[in-house]
Amino acid sequence: MKVSTWGHIYQLAFMPNIFPVNCYLIEEEACLTLIDTALPTSHKKIKEAARKIGKPITHIVLTHAHSDHVGSLDALKERITKVEVSISERDEQLLRGNRELQVGEPNFKIRGGVPKNIRTKPDRTLREGDRIGSLEVLATPGHTPGSISLIDTRTDAVIVGDALQVRGGFSVSGTLRWTFPAPALATWNKKEAIQSAKKIQTIHPSMIAAGHGKMVDSPAKLLDQSIEDAIRRTYK
Repeated sequence: MKVSTWGHIYQLAFMPNIFPVNCYLIEEEACLTLIDTALPTSHKKIKEAARKIGKPITHIVLTHAHSDHVGSLDALKERITKVEVSISERDEQLLRGNRELQVGEPNFKIRGGVPKNIRTKPDRTLREGDRIGSLEVLATPGHTPGSISLIDTRTDAVIVGDALQVRGGFSVSGTLRWTFPAPALATWNKKEAIQSAKKIQTIHPSMIAAGHGKMVDSPAKLLDQSIEDAIRRTYK
């Protein structure tokens, strides 16, 4: 595991040189919020990182319900009994292993690794505008129907899950990068992903922290280019 920091944000990168999978610890005054839980084997390193920071993990927020983002959820919930688990109202269904589309959703197949045996039931389901400490929920569907991003309101850094990818080239989810195709191949709806990237763009993020790849400081130009590229590829 590789640990990188940006302000209040700690990126925990598992297998960074092979298939990077990130989760994030967000430092508050007296506690930590964990965004995503990485792989099934990641829980020990996550707890170790929190111990080194010296604050307890009191919240776990899931950006979406793909397996590489919820892998250590059960193990952490068993070991941190007072932690509150949150996920979007929509992706709570995916967390239960249900790939069925809801009424009115575009008829695209839900892709990617959807877990089948998660025992943890969320304590809270989230909608846009909800707050968890300093974090504000932004609905960013596309990669999955209920994907969310989290805005750190202190700095306007945005933790985007897989709404954007960095590994293999900064791009909107659904834009195929042959050097790292996984996020694109696991994306549900490319057009929704573009609209969500535009929402992130309006925040004027100071930093982008994605599920795969390094944190990107001052991402405005890259974000603009990635949206233009996604539009060109999707609507050609």
